[in-house]
Amino acid sequence: MTGAPHISVLLNEVVEHLAIGPGDVVVDGTFGAGGYSRAFLATGAKVVAFDRDPTVRRFAAGFPDDRFRLVEARFSEMDAVLGEGHADGVALDLGVSSMQIDQAERGFSFMQDGPLDMRMGDTGPTAADLVNTLEQEELARIIFVYGEERESRRIARAIIRRREEQPFSRTLELAEFVEKALGGRRGAKIHPATRTFQGLRIAVNEELAELEAGLVAAERVLKAGGRLCVVTFHSLEDRIVKTFLGERSGRTPAGSRHAPPVAKGAEPSFRLLFNGAKAPSEAETAANPRARSAKLRAAVRTDAPAWRAAA
Repeated sequence: MTGAPHISVLLNEVVEHLAIGPGDVVVDGTFGAGGYSRAFLATGAKVVAFDRDPTVRRFAAGFPDDRFRLVEARFSEMDAVLGEGHADGVALDLGVSSMQIDQAERGFSFMQDGPLDMRMGDTGPTAADLVNTLEQEELARIIFVYGEERESRRIARAIIRRREEQPFSRTLELAEFVEKALGGRRGAKIHPATRTFQGLRIAVNEELAELEAGLVAAERVLKAGGRLCVVTFHSLEDRIVKTFLGERSGRTPAGSRHAPPVAKGAEPSFRLLFNGAKAPSEAETAANPRARSAKLRAAVRTDAPAWRAAA
């Protein structure tokens, strides 16, 4: 493994807004290297951590067996594992972790050579499968919608032509090809393949659908008075969280395709802890540049189960 160790982003703010203490049950929806879980345990709380990545098991060594449990599953399954109204807090730290990026063999990085994989877990299609088999229109859609890449059609056309001669199998191979397809860097602030890699990663891991389903699962698993904190790293994630909490706090009309419908006139199931989103401090971004795009949104579960009202 190369690169700097994973640093939990907005950790102090998450702990503050969860307002947990001894005996409380907290869900760490994205265990990773265990930074959040370690901080939650320090408050005296009990932690149930979720992660679909089997390689994170090694980071759970040394955690107290009587107050910590690691579940190898998606965080959208938390309600099925724990049941309704079980948790005092839920924290979700989204996106790909520094550890995954820094392991070339995982295939997330366009700066290191490795297999074109990008899976957070160990099942399902890889990025190579998508690049080498999808129709041009679908490939362009993924790169445009998930990668927010304006030149998605141009990139997809070039990929289709190239794969007919030789399929893609390596990260640097694809990164260098996308760079050439876009005419080189020419002073670009970010690598030309950045958005293409983001789009493929999100598609491979179904990250946005997982987030929408995970927010609903968190709503179900939280007790009345329990708190939800979500840290996002790009606009697509933040928009989903903002929309969900807006709907559930009664500020915007319902619209998520994953969220159960809320009955007309139902009381809100969440109350926002603060308006808008909080960003990391200048000190945190200086110490950890990967935190610069992070945003925190938080809410408290109300007594009225609006999601249940429509059942």
